[in-house]
Amino acid sequence: MLGMLLTDKECKELDYMLRKELDEMLLDLQDTRLDPEVRESIVQRYRVIFRMYARFASPKELSRYVLNIRKDS
Repeated sequence: MLGMLLTDKECKELDYMLRKELDEMLLDLQDTRLDPEVRESIVQRYRVIFRMYARFASPKELSRYVLNIRKDS
């Protein structure tokens, strides 16, 4: 595990960058033309970014980005 010390301004900027990245990935996942392999890659990356964002965000803000993807069993 790594630790970082951030100023308030840096923390807000990181929060902003993570939100924008999550928004972009959600938009990409809505594209029906994506191959399943590409979609799965985006989902895996989304989960990593989401966990990073969860360290900064309030539960209310976090609920906006909860990914609801079901796998066919």
